[in-house]
Amino acid sequence: MSISHAPPGSSGPDISDISKTSTQDSAPPELEPIVPASTRRTRVPRWLRRTSGPVLLLILWQLLSSTGVLSSDVLASPGTIARVGSDLVADGSLPHAMGVSLQRVAVGLLLGSVVGTGLALVSGLFRIGEDLVDASVQMLRTVPFVGLIPLFIIWFGIGEAPKIAIITLGVSFPLYLNVYAGIRGVDSQLIEAGESLGLSRWGLVRHVVLPGALPGAMTGLRYSLGIAWLALVFAEQINADAGIGFLMVQARDFLRTDVIVVCLIVYAFLGLLADFIVRTLERLLLQWRPTFTGR
Repeated sequence: MSISHAPPGSSGPDISDISKTSTQDSAPPELEPIVPASTRRTRVPRWLRRTSGPVLLLILWQLLSSTGVLSSDVLASPGTIARVGSDLVADGSLPHAMGVSLQRVAVGLLLGSVVGTGLALVSGLFRIGEDLVDASVQMLRTVPFVGLIPLFIIWFGIGEAPKIAIITLGVSFPLYLNVYAGIRGVDSQLIEAGESLGLSRWGLVRHVVLPGALPGAMTGLRYSLGIAWLALVFAEQINADAGIGFLMVQARDFLRTDVIVVCLIVYAFLGLLADFIVRTLERLLLQWRPTFTGR
């Protein structure tokens, strides 16, 4: 076996070249970030897509009103409604009505949340509580709360009490059903794991049951807010002297469809604002729960 040598006068392979070559060969390949297909396809901002539907509806509404297809006696044009809304804001009648209605909804929502959540905790955490509470609540929730308005007037008069009672009753049942379902929907294996770790009964409720029921409670709160505004519409028909419903009653008597539509738009925006607040609260409280956000 012969060993080849470098020819005389040559310095042989450079050690630095060898090290560079080995470094280049052993260098890891550059990684490119993986972008989801849904993100790559998104070219239009989401806020623009979400507002395109209402904007197109307003344009169609204005075209029908301008061409005379939609009479002003049936429904006023968007321009007329915007002008009437600005007049109501300028004279202070609309802000005052919004303040009164918001106060009624806030009080009714607070009382209904306490009643509905309290009954759900009693019925969901204790079997004897379920036997005593659940059957009665299930019977009462099938009774339309609007049908109880005459009875509330007899009991509480025509002041603020029957209005608050209607909102409270409408709010209580969605919260009860969702909180109760959330408590009973907690995985039993989590309960067994908590017991094996030495958690007491209160520790299980605090660290396992209540966090597991929180998504259902947030869903029930969103439903309750929607029903609260619906109940407010009926409640403010009971001899009201202030509020958005009072403006609608006055507008109905004078056949002012523009004022009625302004009040309905205010109801809708207040409901959307309340839903946005609850959804923001839900994202903050449920950061630990990964969910599917669509594709």
